[in-house]
Amino acid sequence: MMLPQNRFKRALKDGRQQIGLWNSIPGSLVTELLATCGYDWVVIDTEHAVTDVPDTLPMMQAMAPYRTQAVVRPASNDVVLIKRLLDLGAQTLLIPYVQSAEEARAAVAAMRYAPRGIRGVAGMTRASVFGQVAGYHARAEEELCLLVQVETAEALTRIPEIAAVDGVDGLFIGPADLAASMGHPGNSSHPEVVAAIEGAIRAIVAAGKPAGILTPDPDFARRCMDWGTTFTAVGMDISLLAQAARGLSARFRPE
Repeated sequence: MMLPQNRFKRALKDGRQQIGLWNSIPGSLVTELLATCGYDWVVIDTEHAVTDVPDTLPMMQAMAPYRTQAVVRPASNDVVLIKRLLDLGAQTLLIPYVQSAEEARAAVAAMRYAPRGIRGVAGMTRASVFGQVAGYHARAEEELCLLVQVETAEALTRIPEIAAVDGVDGLFIGPADLAASMGHPGNSSHPEVVAAIEGAIRAIVAAGKPAGILTPDPDFARRCMDWGTTFTAVGMDISLLAQAARGLSARFRPE
């Protein structure tokens, strides 16, 4: 049996824009719904959501029949969490709060088997189609994609060294945490933060790596794409639900 292909990783290598969405609501039904909505990638979030590692399995299974690719965000840059998600079949991971090249190298090591890394070896995993992918352990990293989040002012100064780490496939800017680290919590549209984001995107592109971001503002998303992002998340499921529900309620509320 062939090693499952990572279409998202190939698209990034080709420089093709990939439009994404955040999935914070746990459960396979919402995930499957999102997978039918035309996005190139959907983040299954386990950092700022009640979703936990075992919950990601039915969510990835629900997404599997569709063209949308799953990107899973672990709760932290933790070798055990990364190992478990990879064994469950996640091919692309988004690692939060990477502050240095050293932390990026730790994430890379967790993604790779020895002698190139420290990922624990197991045979009967969903990732290897339960042992049916020939040479899985020797070839797994070919189809794995590692995205690291640079989301503080300090991390932005280290973009060139983080981007230079072998095995890092893309760098993702987290506007909310960046704004907080710059003294503007809850205000990612502050001019200083916007300028920092533009500079970060351009620095990532200059370093030869794909740049990504999450923003629910469609105009700002297009600005980021103009600056160079090639994996751009444009909304969050829980926000879309809240906005639609509030809007519908308002239409029927007495004047």
